[in-house]
Amino acid sequence: MFNKKHSKPQNRIDTLIGAGSVIEGSVNFSGGMRIDGEVNGNVTAIPGKPSTLVLSEQGSVNGDVSVTHLVVNGVICGAVTASEYLELHAKARVTGDVHYKILEIQVGAILEGRLININTADQDKVVAFKTSNA
Repeated sequence: MFNKKHSKPQNRIDTLIGAGSVIEGSVNFSGGMRIDGEVNGNVTAIPGKPSTLVLSEQGSVNGDVSVTHLVVNGVICGAVTASEYLELHAKARVTGDVHYKILEIQVGAILEGRLININTADQDKVVAFKTSNA
């Protein structure tokens, strides 16, 4: 429990999608990213690297989001996966299933979907079964 490695949130923003900007298509990134504009496509962090996505009050994503750390104060219409930490601020609006490890929800946030905890201990115990028609 205490010896598990958790990635640290990125303290700096490497990528900014500014207010008034509209991105048509998926976005892949590493490090820290802030969205003040609109993304019509999936937003995905490069697997295996720590990442932080900040979605401001003016920002929106119409697609799936998959990152290590996620801070939401805008709108997401799609499935969300935060493999380490998820913060839903007061003006956050999420429509879609949310997979998280650690979750913080402020009063006023709206979530329309299922909350699904990612528990690595349970994942380690999963065994695949193969059925045969013999």
